[in-house]
Amino acid sequence: MLTRKQNELLMFIHQRIQETGVSPSFDEMKDALDLASKSGIHRLITALEERGFVRRLAHRARALEVVKLPAAAAMGGPVAPFPTRAPATAASSALLAANDTRDLPILGKIAAGTPIAALQVERGRLQTPESLLGSGEHYVLEVEGDSMVQAGIHNGDYAVIRKADTANNGEIVVALVMGEEATLKRLRRRGDSVALEAANPAYETRIFGPDQVQVQGQLVALIRRYH
Repeated sequence: MLTRKQNELLMFIHQRIQETGVSPSFDEMKDALDLASKSGIHRLITALEERGFVRRLAHRARALEVVKLPAAAAMGGPVAPFPTRAPATAASSALLAANDTRDLPILGKIAAGTPIAALQVERGRLQTPESLLGSGEHYVLEVEGDSMVQAGIHNGDYAVIRKADTANNGEIVVALVMGEEATLKRLRRRGDSVALEAANPAYETRIFGPDQVQVQGQLVALIRRYH
């Protein structure tokens, strides 16, 4: 659950990226939320990052990426009002874009815990908002386990994955281990070694040789169903 200010900032960042292709500056975020200083924006962004809603991109100006939206916004439902200075037509366009969906295949389960056997057989389809996607080919995996809970990834979530065979250091990826086990972890390169890092202190970081881990995709969004 996000606070009102966290939700306002997330929706402002998302809307600005949709309109311009880049995230807003800290000054723009401060003014949009009517805060007195940029330190408040830093705290809000840190909170959003810890909850898995945004990601900082290394070595890039205005380096923020929206990983997911609150359930209501992602599914085209009502969201908390946002005090934007942008024209009303731009806000309307953002809401319309959230209603566009793409039919993605669900290719089984992915372990966010002890790696499980890799599954690549389609088990169903999931309508996914276009606003969460981008260019490239995507697929969906159901998360099983709790090793990534501190990154906002929970058991039963649906991980939306962009197919890729490379990833930047620190990104959350689908990693194929030893050619037979798949897991969802944060990738860290340490010299000639590859570390698969959990986001739960109950799990140890696992270290492999460079030829033992194959990146199969990058996490771009999460979809959570509430029953």
